[in-house]
Amino acid sequence: MICVLKEMYQKQLELDNEIANNHHISYEETKDKRLLALLVELGEFANATRTFKFWSFKPSESKERVLDEFADGLHFLLSLGLAYKYEVDSIEVDNVEADLTTVILNSYHYINEFYIDRSFVKYVKMFESYLKILASLGYSWSDAYDAYFLKLEENHHRQETNY
Repeated sequence: MICVLKEMYQKQLELDNEIANNHHISYEETKDKRLLALLVELGEFANATRTFKFWSFKPSESKERVLDEFADGLHFLLSLGLAYKYEVDSIEVDNVEADLTTVILNSYHYINEFYIDRSFVKYVKMFESYLKILASLGYSWSDAYDAYFLKLEENHHRQETNY
């Protein structure tokens, strides 16, 4: 699966600028907050999939809800790239041979590696690990792309209405 990101960085920059203007913040002062937000959003995603809830019979939330949570993480990955001046035109994700829980744990691992070493190489690994979650669910890049733009519209609306 090839994930084309170029257009998304430009759209994320527009949202980030709107947020910066509304809240009088900069990338420099919010880098750690963006990283923490990514971790929180990954947890919310895991909660929506219920992959770790071995004690429950309740199924995953709807595909739309899961993709909405996934899109939240994409927003912060793109935003972190902009904060560090790291942009990747596309990322190719191979088939994933691990279960969803393992893939999510791996993503936490690579986010932590980026926290320790904020290099471009670690950024790309972090992004790749996150996209592997999508592949492990059997969802397409088109699913995630559409979910991102739906969430982008909602996030602009939130800024306009003092969310």
